[in-house]
Amino acid sequence: MIATSYIFLAGASRGVGREIAKCLTEQQMNVKALIRTKAVRPELEAMGIKVVLGDAMNVDDVERAMLGDEPIYAVVSTIGGLAQDNNRADYIGNKNLIDVAVKAGVQKFILVSSIGCGNSVIALSPQILEALRPVLIDKEKAEQHLIASGLNYTIIRPGGLQSETATGNAILTENVNVAGMINRADVAQLVCRCLNSDAANNKILSAVDKNMLFGQPVFTEFKLN
Repeated sequence: MIATSYIFLAGASRGVGREIAKCLTEQQMNVKALIRTKAVRPELEAMGIKVVLGDAMNVDDVERAMLGDEPIYAVVSTIGGLAQDNNRADYIGNKNLIDVAVKAGVQKFILVSSIGCGNSVIALSPQILEALRPVLIDKEKAEQHLIASGLNYTIIRPGGLQSETATGNAILTENVNVAGMINRADVAQLVCRCLNSDAANNKILSAVDKNMLFGQPVFTEFKLN
């Protein structure tokens, strides 16, 4: 990573995105965050993050934020919405980020998606799949758009998310049968590790806490270099 380049973070206002913001700044990385509301701006700026107000659903906002003077090394997106939302960013917002990242010539794009997308559909029960169907459809479209973009990518599919402190027991796997829970802070740590790992390039990885698995699946842990 070039010392003067930035990690561009979409979704830093809350949840996994906020945890990633903490992780990146703790590692003294330059971070630029795209946020929709002014309310969290002071908190992010206090962390040393360069904040740009805008909406990922508006491609002009994304271009203004990402095609500025500061070179963008990588993009990390955690944006999305709930199944009942009428205007989710899971596909369109991520599509805009991916398309502008291509224009910006970024070196890596990390998309935080969800177990249940693509071939990991077999990991979840029919009841959970039905409840999450609208979101999973949009997230899978975003995954496919990223894969087709030509960008160097890592897609991380977390299991059920909890807002607890990191356990340090989170693992990545290419096994699509695996499901379970994981704390948001642990997802953030995995994302930060993937940013610096060539092993994660062009991989789709499920993320769970090895002590919070559903059932007893047999799987191989994916090792980052």
